[in-house]
Amino acid sequence: MRTLTTYVEKDPETGLYVAVVPQIQGAHTQAETLDELQKNLKEVIELCLGEMDFETNESATFLCR
Repeated sequence: MRTLTTYVEKDPETGLYVAVVPQIQGAHTQAETLDELQKNLKEVIELCLGEMDFETNESATFLCR
C-alpha cells in the first residue's frame, strides 16, 4: 500500500474544494463536495500513475487527518 499526502483547500471565491498530490506531477483536481473530491482524486491518481507505468490495481483508501 502506498501513502500519498494530499493537500485540500476550499476556494473562498468559487466554493470548490481543490486538492493536490505533491508527490505526483499533474495530480490535482477540484469538486463541489468532499465525496466528489475523493472520487476525482482516485481517478486522477490512477491516470497519472498509469501514465508513469506504475501498477494501479491496488484499491484506494482515503484517510482524513
